Amino acid sequence: MDPERPDVKRHHGLVRAAHWLNAVFLLGMIASGLQIYLAFAHFGPRGQPYYPNPIDGPIPRWARLGGWLAGGLNWHFALAWPFVITGVVYLGFLAVSGEWRSLLFRPRDIGPAIQMQLYYLRLRKTHPPQGKHNALQKGAYTFIVLLGALSVLTGFAVYKPVQLSWLTALFGGYELARYWHFWAVWIFIAFTLLHVALVLLVDPASLRAMITGWYRGRFPSHG
Repeated sequence: MDPERPDVKRHHGLVRAAHWLNAVFLLGMIASGLQIYLAFAHFGPRGQPYYPNPIDGPIPRWARLGGWLAGGLNWHFALAWPFVITGVVYLGFLAVSGEWRSLLFRPRDIGPAIQMQLYYLRLRKTHPPQGKHNALQKGAYTFIVLLGALSVLTGFAVYKPVQLSWLTALFGGYELARYWHFWAVWIFIAFTLLHVALVLLVDPASLRAMITGWYRGRFPSHG
């Protein structure tokens, strides 16, 4: 059994607040987005072949927010701005505090990420050395920030396709911007489920750290 280490401060209060607030905002945006989606549950111009869509059927009422199209739109926009503002504040904190250095995935992290994945798959017996975050965690943090940016940009491209025509054109037009926005949502859902599963199965102490800020390490580190 790995020896336990003393509690260490891992997450600033602002980081914890941003994490939980954005989790709530994202859940509401997904539910309201599904309500909006039902107004036209296809992707592509009317009268032409639609883009591939794995969800082309009814969505249960419990998974939707808003009750109808206008209600879904109201909830979606009401939650979108707090989501963006909280994300910007979080990124600003990372930039000012310098914590981005411990979260950014770099090319040199590819090898350690492979070793960490082997450990998770039980193909490596010992936990690879790590600092505050291991290479896979850094990859996940970097990926989720980029995915959040994609979601926001495609959302604006769909919301203001005339005023932001350059942005809508950047994503291939209104229909494709809506399509990429849709897929970003499902990647968010898949990422969240995987994230929660790994926290509970591999490192449940990290959940306590995201609530209290303190982490009781039991894995070896570089110091």
